[in-house]
Amino acid sequence: MARPLLKIQRYFRRKPVRFFSFILLYLTAGSLLFLHSGIVGNSSSRASVGRDPSSAKASAASGRTSLADARAQGIMGRVFKGTHRTGRSYRSSWTKRTSQDSQDWAGRGGDYTSNWNRALKGRYAKDLEDGRAKYIGCYIDDIQKRALRGVSFFDYKKMTVFRCQDNCAERGYLYSGLEFGAECYCGHKIQAPNASDSECNMECKGEKSNVCGGANRLSIYRLELSQESARRYGSAIFKGCFHRPDNVTLALPVSAVIHNMSVDKCVDMCTEKESSLAVLAGDRCLCGFPTPQFSLHELENEDMCLHRCNGEEFESCGNDEYFVVYQTQVQDNRCMDRRFLPTRTKKQIALASFPGAGNTWARHLIELATGFYTGSYYFDGSLYNKGFKGERDHWRSGRTICIKTHESGKKEIESFDSGILMIRNPYKALMAEFNRKYGGHIGFASQAHWRGKEWPEFVKNYAPWWASHTTDWLSHGKNVHVVHFEDLKGDLFSGLKGMVLFLGLEVSEDRLLCVEGQKDGNFKRSGLRKLEYDPYTPEMRASIDEMIKTVDTVLKKRNLPRIPQDYMPS
Repeated sequence: MARPLLKIQRYFRRKPVRFFSFILLYLTAGSLLFLHSGIVGNSSSRASVGRDPSSAKASAASGRTSLADARAQGIMGRVFKGTHRTGRSYRSSWTKRTSQDSQDWAGRGGDYTSNWNRALKGRYAKDLEDGRAKYIGCYIDDIQKRALRGVSFFDYKKMTVFRCQDNCAERGYLYSGLEFGAECYCGHKIQAPNASDSECNMECKGEKSNVCGGANRLSIYRLELSQESARRYGSAIFKGCFHRPDNVTLALPVSAVIHNMSVDKCVDMCTEKESSLAVLAGDRCLCGFPTPQFSLHELENEDMCLHRCNGEEFESCGNDEYFVVYQTQVQDNRCMDRRFLPTRTKKQIALASFPGAGNTWARHLIELATGFYTGSYYFDGSLYNKGFKGERDHWRSGRTICIKTHESGKKEIESFDSGILMIRNPYKALMAEFNRKYGGHIGFASQAHWRGKEWPEFVKNYAPWWASHTTDWLSHGKNVHVVHFEDLKGDLFSGLKGMVLFLGLEVSEDRLLCVEGQKDGNFKRSGLRKLEYDPYTPEMRASIDEMIKTVDTVLKKRNLPRIPQDYMPS
């Protein structure tokens, strides 16, 4: 045996080219075997998806008896099988339905919310039984008639299951759904049939280990809603008690008399009619949108609306003169269209602020109120991916209505013809910017960052900038319109109207009323992770208070809106 091997060795030593050719052929054959075993592994694991527990046990038994065959596939074949997401069977208590449930479902045509058992068959996505959400299933989604008809947002870079759930829960929705790996939809009711879970097969853009729907398919979760300051009824937000408008038919064009009136029935009716307002007036339900005829700006005492609903013991349904108003999950689309300026402008208007003072929020409001994109002195890909299309334009392109900037140098300020200056409570602005720096636009800094050396160093460097940023813009800016973040939050309609007028545009009250209904946008932190202690030391507070007084003095000298009393030091 040794003699033939010696001959082969001498042969290849004399012909090295042939030796390397032999090695290449060997590696090629190995690669083909690798690919073949992977395909076999994938097909076999797909075939197992959707089988019931009994068949799973049978396959496990057969697998044990054919161990030699499995080894024949090679090590790489087993790796392919092990990494593929295999099927699971979920039969927890919340999926069980009685015969009465089935009868209820049969009479509810069009509401697919309770159809959970079929949705769970063959599911292979990650189950989130963490008290936050429960997976419902894969559902058909139609762009003409959405399965979830609340708010929506996209993130083609970093979408995750939790982020979608967090945004929907923050807005009070019962369901969150993910589609195309990057789109998030919210709703209070599922209004589409379910599909096979194999059709929800796209990985999340920001979380490869989880599935985020598919092509026109939604992976839907039922949410455990957090306690909110806003009063809610399911996903509907209680807006208050309001006096009957002068022209009810014009203000609220859809109406119906409902037997055994309840909040739920009126909200469901107006949601079905694609209206953002559900208005209860005794046994009548009216639907519509906020308009100048019914703006929801003049709130009445709730005692005026006390009238028990016939079909609901503990809720008020209003009366003929005073209406109870809820905001439904339906998105008001009157302010959703946005575009670039039709003709390029040579006038550069800044939207200036200290970081963390609400610049991104203000851009969201301005874009909805005007219908035009805003630009930026910088480029932030995450903002572009979330719909700020002017982010990619050069700031001097002239195609955007105003330009975001945090610059405070004399040269940079004088390069703008005018500017809106956003000022926010420095205590809130510093914490917001610290969270953004270490946790992203809607994330949070970790406890290690807050308690470590990063926070004191950050305050030391950034707090003086908060003051100098404002004083520099007031000193070097050519035409500055001051907007206080707190005042804008308190009276959005008036504050935003002033900003639109400053931009030289005609004010559309319908658009402003539409903005009020969806003012938060996609960059509002959930507020669920608040610090349990005050991160500011007495020394920090003493220094920042002096800065606040300095800024207030400058504003007073220029006869501009002064620091709000909410955070003005005594």
